[in-house]
Amino acid sequence: MTNKYLSYDEQRAPKVRAMFSRLAWRYDLVNDVMSFGLHRTWKRQTVEIALRGMTRPRVLDLCCGSGDLCFMESARGASVVGADFTLPMLAVARRRSQKGEGRCSLAQADALSLPFRDASFDVVTISYGLRNVADLPRAVAEMRRVLAPGGRCVVLDFGKPDAALPAALYGAFLRTMMPAVGWLFHGDPETYLYIPESLKRFPAQRGVERLMRGAGFDRVRYENRLLGTMGINVGEVAADR
Repeated sequence: MTNKYLSYDEQRAPKVRAMFSRLAWRYDLVNDVMSFGLHRTWKRQTVEIALRGMTRPRVLDLCCGSGDLCFMESARGASVVGADFTLPMLAVARRRSQKGEGRCSLAQADALSLPFRDASFDVVTISYGLRNVADLPRAVAEMRRVLAPGGRCVVLDFGKPDAALPAALYGAFLRTMMPAVGWLFHGDPETYLYIPESLKRFPAQRGVERLMRGAGFDRVRYENRLLGTMGINVGEVAADR
């Protein structure tokens, strides 16, 4: 059965936007529930890797959602632009900012055609967003385009474990936990069944590494978390380019 929020044609973006518009106002709560709060640790680690050695960098947090990474980066002295193509998610981020959780600029933008000049940012981050774009190579190329020499791109997303046992347990967890969460919080199991369905074609950490190399990133690498169920990919731009 095909998930109603997932397609691999011209309806990919509209379906993803519709899903996240529905999820927006409970998005943070559900993330805490389904990851047992671990997503916050992985996001902090992503920000630490992204900003390491940087002094007041210009940061683009792409597919920023409700703003978690934006606010973490801002708290570390970065000048942050959060970009997302779903207005209800941006509304949640704006409300959080107004409540004092952090400061950043917010913009509606498509990851496949960013409205920013070449070399505009020192850092690009994206957490749990790359898997949802309609054209992975194009999105990675856009992230490379807006990075300045000496810049760094860090991607956090669901991974695929190498070992058979963790992979099997992880798959079973997603197939049972995700529909339960979707039904409990949104009355629709397909909202979070989208995650395991979207992972079927997502190349995960090893594939993102190849895409980064193909887009011209330097010092490309990845780090696994929780036995490879999560991956943090890193690519840099040489300072002399």
